[in-house]
Amino acid sequence: MIELFIRGLVFGLAIAAPVGPIGLLCIRRTITDGRLVGFVSGLGAATADALYGSVAALGLQALSALIFSLNTALQIVGGLALIWIGLTTMIARPVSVSIESTPTRRRLLSAYLSTLLLTLANPATILIFTVIFAGLGTVGKGGMGLVLVAGVACGSALWWTLLSGWVSLMRQRVTVPVLRLINLVSGLVIICFGVTALLSRDM
Repeated sequence: MIELFIRGLVFGLAIAAPVGPIGLLCIRRTITDGRLVGFVSGLGAATADALYGSVAALGLQALSALIFSLNTALQIVGGLALIWIGLTTMIARPVSVSIESTPTRRRLLSAYLSTLLLTLANPATILIFTVIFAGLGTVGKGGMGLVLVAGVACGSALWWTLLSGWVSLMRQRVTVPVLRLINLVSGLVIICFGVTALLSRDM
């Protein structure tokens, strides 16, 4: 079981590490709002990974089929949400980030739910977990599958902890002109992710 958990931990790190729209959001939020907001944003993605991982590990075929039947709708919603977030990021007015204020509960909840829902809008994650779990022979084997899912969730959370921690060390050096550039570039890239999601949806 320990070995299985460690494997899940490694898989969780590998799945979370590639920088996509969620990674960009977490990086920018860490710079503008502080380490806690960045970490909580990543935690939303880790929660979504754990939920979809559980569906794959437990072999819940009916639920998987239902989620995949909504794939096109989820891609449209997710794509439009990314475009909106990208636009608001590009036009956001940068302010000095030299002092890190304590975020409100509402801000933390918003950061968590936004990345949770964006990650859930990509059902293809289930396929990734299904392939991984099938290769390890844990699909449909409740206890073993859930141990692996726990490892994946912890690995994903560990990555977001490391990322937000590293970025927070750099935020004191970020000036307003640099932040303006970060807003522009990250917003544009997030919009591109959104457009790609819309264009690649199933017809």
